[in-house]
Amino acid sequence: MLILNSPEVTQETCLRWKKESPIAFVPTMGCLHEGHLELVKKAKQLASKVVVSIFVNPLQFGPNEDFEKYPRVFEQDCEKLKSLGVDLLFHPGVKDLYPEGFSTKVSVGDIGNRLCGAFRPNHFEGVATVVLKLFSITNCDFAVFGEKDFQQLTIIQQLTRDFNLPICVIGHPTVRAEDAVALSSRNHYLSPLEREAAGQIPKVLELAKREALQYPEQTVEQLLVKLRPLLTEHGLKLQYLEVTHSRQLLPAQANDSLMSLALPHLFVAVYAGTTRLIDNVSLAIDR
Repeated sequence: MLILNSPEVTQETCLRWKKESPIAFVPTMGCLHEGHLELVKKAKQLASKVVVSIFVNPLQFGPNEDFEKYPRVFEQDCEKLKSLGVDLLFHPGVKDLYPEGFSTKVSVGDIGNRLCGAFRPNHFEGVATVVLKLFSITNCDFAVFGEKDFQQLTIIQQLTRDFNLPICVIGHPTVRAEDAVALSSRNHYLSPLEREAAGQIPKVLELAKREALQYPEQTVEQLLVKLRPLLTEHGLKLQYLEVTHSRQLLPAQANDSLMSLALPHLFVAVYAGTTRLIDNVSLAIDR
């Protein structure tokens, strides 16, 4: 596995490879778990050359978030990627991607101000900016993102459409632990009691899916009234619980019936102790 820090050398290498083979790309912030590895395995199915990046992106962290303490285990990550046969690991430093004088950022519009964006100002601007840079550096044909961060996936797909990028952005189903909690690098922060409480999240999502299937005539608010206590009564602090519709993740109205919505989707963000956890589920009947 080739390990490179330089954007220029990485770009030159990928351009050379691209003449012979398509490239599949998996962007990460490291501290790799089985969810990341499943993305890499999917990438290997798509192209004979696979590039992975590890970069903890400061632009997507707020002033009171966990940029400094975000888990960094580079050597362990390298071993995992080598075992899967990754061709290139791009591991730049902050100054490599954001040299002195860097000032251009990507605005993602209103979709970046809703859901997680309402509580993390400029987060998705930071995500879109670094992803656009990584796409340019890797010259990838395919990019694989996890559906746990469904809003992020939607924004990146919108980015590729808006800028006419010749990249197929593929969402991979959320990978879950034995207790059905979505795998996340931030799960390392959870105490045993907090982890137990986090197990309520997938139960609520499963209930929401059943409710949408069995009672599609109910309104959005009727569904949310059933779900909210199942989170808060188990020690989780609810940040938001919302239903969206359409490919643009537009907010559903309280009195909208579930059956009236195109592509309804439920999003949740909670705190288990001081750790923020997110998850989501499609409420579309055909999924």
